Amino acid sequence: MNALEHLSNTPTVWSSLTRVRLSMLRAAFVFLAMTAAVAESASATSRDDEARTFFVRFVAAQNAHDPTAVAALLWESPDMLWLTRGVEVRGKKAITETLTDYYAGTWHLDPDMSHFKSTAITTDVVQILVPITFTRGLAGKPAQNNTFLISQILIRSADGWRVAAILPIANTQLK
Repeated sequence: MNALEHLSNTPTVWSSLTRVRLSMLRAAFVFLAMTAAVAESASATSRDDEARTFFVRFVAAQNAHDPTAVAALLWESPDMLWLTRGVEVRGKKAITETLTDYYAGTWHLDPDMSHFKSTAITTDVVQILVPITFTRGLAGKPAQNNTFLISQILIRSADGWRVAAILPIANTQLK
């Protein structure tokens, strides 16, 4: 038996090698965990940016009183939900028709983007919260300003993000 074979067969060398291997495995695991955390953080930031950009487009389409542009941003489902003026409106077509009626009067949205928050529910579902001052009035009626905290659920489809639900909350001061 040569010296190398003798050393490799001694318990001290084996336990040293095992400790080195375990240390290397731990370091690799920590590296992978940190890489995954950074990637998830980047993904969350990207998703937040996407949700913010989408929401700004949605508001711009509404302020332009463009029902076709708004409809293109709504979820194509009979379950699409919008609560407006105490009424439950469901489905893309019904929502677009209601907005078209509102556009005949005064309708303007002014979101406070400094309080925009998005929360990823899954990689393809995001909830956003943002206070919005609505200037609104039915045709021939005086306009009023009202501020609501708006909760929207966005769903990522094959064609990009779509609004699946719009829920106004009268109290804009969350505790």
